[in-house]
Amino acid sequence: MDLLSILGLVIGLAAIVGGNVLEGGHVSSLVQLTAFVIVGGGTLGAVMLQTPVATFLHALRILPWAFRPPPLDAEGIIAKVVSWSNVARKEGLLGLEGAAESEPDLFARKGLQLLVDGNEPETIRGVMEIELETLEARDMQGARVFESMGGYSPTIGIIGAVMGLIHVMQNLADPSRLGPGIATAFVATIYGVGFANLVFLPLANKLKSVARRRSRGREMVLDGIVAIAEGENPRNIEARLQGFLD
Repeated sequence: MDLLSILGLVIGLAAIVGGNVLEGGHVSSLVQLTAFVIVGGGTLGAVMLQTPVATFLHALRILPWAFRPPPLDAEGIIAKVVSWSNVARKEGLLGLEGAAESEPDLFARKGLQLLVDGNEPETIRGVMEIELETLEARDMQGARVFESMGGYSPTIGIIGAVMGLIHVMQNLADPSRLGPGIATAFVATIYGVGFANLVFLPLANKLKSVARRRSRGREMVLDGIVAIAEGENPRNIEARLQGFLD
C-alpha cells in the first residue's frame, strides 16, 4: 500500500474543506450534486469519446497502482538472472528450458525462450526491446487517460458555472431560486479545478512513475538475458545489473 498517495489525497481534500470552514463556510456548501454530475459526467464522457476501448479499460485496470503499486524486487531479479546464468554456464542454454516453462513473468519467459532456442544476442535484444517498448507505451497510454481528465475537468467546470449563471438569469424574478443557481455555478468551478489538480493529474503522474519503474525492471531482465546469451561470467552479470539499483 502506498501510504504517501493516500496521505496526499487526504491532506489535499482536508486543506480545501478546512480552509472553507476557517473562512466561516459550511461543508454542505461544497456538496452540490448538480455540479458533481456536470463535471464528473462531462469529463468522463469527453475522455471516453477520445479514448480507444482497450486503452480505457487498461486505464481502469492500472488505477489501483496509484495506491497499491505492483511490487518490484530488483534484488530478486538480479538473483534470478544470476541463477539462470549459472545454469547456462553448467548445463548450456538448453538447461534453461525448465526455467522458461516455470517463469511466471511473461516478459522474462519470452526472453528465456528466445535464449533456449539459440537466438543470437542482438536478435534477442531486438525482440525484447520491441516488447518492452510496447508494454511501457500501453501503461503510459493508460496513465494519459487520467491526464486527459485533468485537462478536460476545469473546462467542464466552467461550463457548469455558465449553466448555473444562465439558471440564475432566468430566475431573477424569483429570489428563492437564485441561491441554488449561484451555488451550482461556483461549486462546479471548484469541482472542475479541484478534481484536475488534486486527483486526475496527480494520479496520472503517479501511474507514469510506476510504469517507468516497471519498465526499469524489464530492462534489468533484458540486459541479463542478453548477457547470458553473450556468455558473460555470472559475477560480471551481477555487477552489471547492480548498476540498475537506486
